Amino acid sequence: MARFQEYQVVGRKLPSEQDAAPKLFRMRIFAPNVVVAKSRFWYFLKKLRKVKKAAGEIVSVNIISEKRPEQIKNFGIWIRYDSRSGTHNMYKEYRAMTRVEAVETCYQDMAARHRARFRSVQIIRVAEVKDADVRRQYIKQILSPKLAFPLPHRLQTPPKAKRGLFVAKRPSTFY
Repeated sequence: MARFQEYQVVGRKLPSEQDAAPKLFRMRIFAPNVVVAKSRFWYFLKKLRKVKKAAGEIVSVNIISEKRPEQIKNFGIWIRYDSRSGTHNMYKEYRAMTRVEAVETCYQDMAARHRARFRSVQIIRVAEVKDADVRRQYIKQILSPKLAFPLPHRLQTPPKAKRGLFVAKRPSTFY
């Protein structure tokens, strides 16, 4: 089971006398649960617009599920993260079955390569990338239709008539 889920959170500023029908804001947020998704929504909305949790309300929270979770796809992820020296923008590509899987891999990758924690990584955009539009070499090398891997140290099984229960020598795995 995935560590994260993709949530669609819709919220707005509380209605007032000046603005009876305030504008709705919708975000797709990757989080482990609903509580964290709502918290991240307010974190981003406070940065983007002048709306904070005390003066706003969440209209709905839905889980977004993948259309084709059984098919492998290429994903491009635009992120922004805070390192020890400053804030950086980044574009990364991953091959995964779902958007959530790709984002999960991205968080693991950022933690491993850049020591970036969940709180310091902001997912700006996640998009499915066609094979022709892939930019990164480490993904391009997997897209070859004639992709083959060597199979070293394979164990040859002798025919049934020559097979014994106990054999005096170890099996040879080299050709």
